[in-house]
Amino acid sequence: MAVTKSVLITGASRGIGQQIAVQFAKQGAFIAINYPFESEKENAMQTLHEVQNRGSQGQIYEADVSNLAAVEDMVKKVKMDAGSIDVLVANAGITKDKLIMRMTSEDWNQVLQINLTGAFHCTKAVTKEMMQAKKGRIVYISSVIGMIGNAGQANYAASKGGMIALCKSVAKEFGSRNITANCVAPGYILTEMTQNLPKEATDQFMSRVSIKRFGTMEDIAHAVLFLSSDQAAYITGQVLVVDGGLTL
Repeated sequence: MAVTKSVLITGASRGIGQQIAVQFAKQGAFIAINYPFESEKENAMQTLHEVQNRGSQGQIYEADVSNLAAVEDMVKKVKMDAGSIDVLVANAGITKDKLIMRMTSEDWNQVLQINLTGAFHCTKAVTKEMMQAKKGRIVYISSVIGMIGNAGQANYAASKGGMIALCKSVAKEFGSRNITANCVAPGYILTEMTQNLPKEATDQFMSRVSIKRFGTMEDIAHAVLFLSSDQAAYITGQVLVVDGGLTL
């Protein structure tokens, strides 16, 4: 797999974003580690240490992806530090799960602003650089929930489904500049968040998974690496579902 020169990963201070950073570091890439606010800085530094332990270089960048000016400032800094941005992994995301009857406009707006508008802001900022270079890879971390919906997650499902639509539009707009855009849609993945779910919920998920184990963060990271590589140069506008057969 060809070595990527530099990759910007949003929400890389923990979870799936952190693991994506580690896997890219094994390929020798410069890792731009985005985190949203000061309280996440320590976790972002831990990601940076993991990257450096793999022999790669990187830096941490604080930016709220729902703020376009902050994103544009971050992208400028990454370009100064790395020289270019070859890959954007739009991973930053939050949940505010409630049934629709109990969901407030604030619950709805916050999830859409971070998950979907944040992905748009990052796309808008990095594609300026990628168009000049006439190459680039964008990978959006969506979710199977964006494809099938889920009770109590109308805001999250809408944001992740919107991300798939955004991805397809970006693929059409920028394909002529050798810029690809694809989604990875995880199923049930073992993270800090999912490990706190009730046993009844996890048992229900497991009963629907064909490969009788839950996914790992490495499973998602490997899919992202593939879509960012030269081997995926002719793949764009696609959704790679990584769910062990959950949605079959």
